[in-house]
Amino acid sequence: MTEPVVLPSSTTSTLSLSLHPLPILNISEHLTRQKLQKGTNSPFVIGALLGTQNGREVEIVNSFDLAADEATDRGGNIIVDAPFLVSRTQQYKQVFPSLELIGWYSVAPEPTSLHIALHEQFTNFTATPLLLLLQPSTKDTQDAPGLPFKAYEPTLEIRDRKSRAVFIEAPYVVETGEAERIAVDWTARGGEGGSSLLSHMQTQRAAVSMLHDRIQVLVAYVTSVIAGNMPKDHSTLRSIAALLASLPAADQPEFRQEFDTEYADVQMTAYLASLTKSTNALNDVVDKHVLLTSSTRDSGGVGPSGRRRGGLGGGRSGIPPLGDWERNR
Repeated sequence: MTEPVVLPSSTTSTLSLSLHPLPILNISEHLTRQKLQKGTNSPFVIGALLGTQNGREVEIVNSFDLAADEATDRGGNIIVDAPFLVSRTQQYKQVFPSLELIGWYSVAPEPTSLHIALHEQFTNFTATPLLLLLQPSTKDTQDAPGLPFKAYEPTLEIRDRKSRAVFIEAPYVVETGEAERIAVDWTARGGEGGSSLLSHMQTQRAAVSMLHDRIQVLVAYVTSVIAGNMPKDHSTLRSIAALLASLPAADQPEFRQEFDTEYADVQMTAYLASLTKSTNALNDVVDKHVLLTSSTRDSGGVGPSGRRRGGLGGGRSGIPPLGDWERNR
């Protein structure tokens, strides 16, 4: 039997760990991408964690993925691509100088000896690499509260004068800044800016879908009762009959005529609005054309097109004609 690599819950960690939303989204996206690429529900996923550390206070701010199956040693253990890890970490530090490599992440129900072997490889880049584990949902954990993430701090266990690397579960809190809060809200709304129209349409679609599902349940029940597969429940049948009686008579000629009239009124209103907008735009174009092509105006303000331009003629408005302006320049 394989010996567990996680100390019991009676052993607590004194680490103060804060987890930001960005690595949560990155790890979830990495897992989804690997599922689609490899066609399996449990692909092996591995990546690096970036953040800040001040004594026992650690913040996980960002992450990036690593190749999981590029190379293995003779024992079948996965080898971390060290040059890529160092190069990508340096690229991040050029943009975010305060971030440093503080650990790595993976996907598994719990840490195993494989994670211990990977942990030893990450110790070449940071002294105490943390492990953030995404636990895929199962029948036992899908109703559990909180996020399906667990953080582990490495430590040494001494037993029978021998030491071995093990993990201690470390509690964490999710910390979000204002910019992260806006980004998460934008992502949750489907990435369309969260407009009121989109939100309204999504609500309407959900309501129609729910109504359709419930109607299908009623139809299936009535069909089963008619076929004799289910016993008659007179109370339920009376409720269905009352519901049908409360619906409008959509097949009556009067209803159809009223509906067609209202539909025609709505369409006519839309057409008139479009026609008014087009006429206004055409009028603006004509006015600009007259203003640019007319070099002189008579005292009545009548140009070559015969249209009177209010405000450009002389007389009542007190403004001299365009020809007077040109002569006075």
